[in-house]
Parts: sequence; C-alpha cells; structure tokens
Amino acid sequence: MRFNLITIFPEFFSGPLDHGIVRRAREAGLIHVHVQDLREFTKDRHRTVDDRPFGGGEGMVLKPEPLFEAVESLLGRGVGDAATQNRPDGDTAIVLMSAAGRLFHQGMARSYSQLQRIILICGRYEGVDERVAEHLATEEVSIGDFVLSGGELPAMLVMDAVTRLLPGALGNEASSQNESFSASLSSLPLSPRSARESDATKSILLDFPHYTRPAEYRGWKVPEILIGGNHAEVAKWRQQKAMEKTRRNRPDLLSQK
Repeated sequence: MRFNLITIFPEFFSGPLDHGIVRRAREAGLIHVHVQDLREFTKDRHRTVDDRPFGGGEGMVLKPEPLFEAVESLLGRGVGDAATQNRPDGDTAIVLMSAAGRLFHQGMARSYSQLQRIILICGRYEGVDERVAEHLATEEVSIGDFVLSGGELPAMLVMDAVTRLLPGALGNEASSQNESFSASLSSLPLSPRSARESDATKSILLDFPHYTRPAEYRGWKVPEILIGGNHAEVAKWRQQKAMEKTRRNRPDLLSQK
C-alpha cells in the first residue's frame, strides 16, 4: 500500500514514521510512504498556502490551488474542474483530515486497508477551502469530537490504524481480529429518540464551510452571499450550511442533548 501525506510541516513525520509497526511495515515493503511539502506548489516568493476567508472571521484558510496541484502531481493526472471532474479510481482514497469530517472508526480502517493508495491531506489554520472537501477529497474524516492545530497527528493515527490491518504487519494475523472494534461500527444502528424529546434536543453542529481567494477556481464559485458584505445574511447562511454538513457527516450529533 502507498501512503501520501500532504503537509506544510513535512519534518513532523520524521519521528512517527521511524517507530513501531509503521517502521517495520516500511522496512518489510508492506507500505510505501511519501511526505509531500505543500509549499512546493505555491507560486509566490513567500510560498503562501493560506488566505483570509470570504465573509470575514478569525483565522486563515488553506487555499485550493496548492492542494489541488499537489494531489494532481501525486496522481500523475488532473482531477478536472466544474465542467468535467475526473475522480480517482476505486483503489485510491483522497482523505481530508478535518474536525468537520465523518468520525473515523475501525470499520473505516478495514475498508481503507483494502485500497492500493491513500492520500492524506493535513488541514491547518482555521480550515481548508470548501472546494477541496467537495471536489478534491473523496472523504472528509475526523478522529474525534475535538479540535487540533493541524491534521498531521490525525493522519498519522489513520495510517497506523490501517497499516496494522495489512497482512504481515503484525506477524500474527489473529491479533487484528480479536481486539476492540473488530466489527464495523458503521453497521450499528443509532439509538432512537422519542418524539417527546425531540423539541428539547440541543444540536451540536460541525463547522460551516470556508472559502478563500480566488473567488472562482476551475469553474467553482464562492457563494455570492459571502462576497456581498451582508453580515446578518452571512451568519444565517453559515448556520444553515453547518446544519446541512452535520446532518450529512454526523447525524448522530443532532440527537444529542
């Protein structure tokens, strides 16, 4: 299996990759790991990878151009634009590590272990331009209901969880079968809530989508409402989109008190 890690801190992985099961799997040729410095795909002398978000707000957002071009370089082909999109084949996953993603679990690790290649995009700052999540990544994944300063640690956790499931990685194949989370959690039904409780339920929402310059990229435009300057409408739009993303990625959060 091949792992590609896209990051602005490539030196971060010099330690984790040199220890434990991941190191042994690399030495045995079970996995091949390439760490890609995102700044190699910037165009300015400052090697800028981020910009302020449209609509205002705190923090900085990773720009779409270097991320799209980094992934295309690794794939050896273009991924298309709004008119014609060229998705990767079924043996490749492009995973954006994000606090607003689907919750990673053992069932997902087992599914990933059947692939030939996983490209892990390590988010940073306030977030990543939403066009990366919608049109570049095949999945947006979180490792838990908390926020980290970047996606490097989560990417390493995913790599470790997947690597140990590969044949020969543990030495004893039964080790990965007789342990916690050996069954896919995605197959477990959610606990139903009664109608009486629904009105009193307080939803926990994921973050709303972020966009930054350019306002149009490969035919995908930033929503006009974020450019108009009406802060009340921007706030309303963000709440609506946060609800939609939560319903899509983490519907279980909507049933929590």
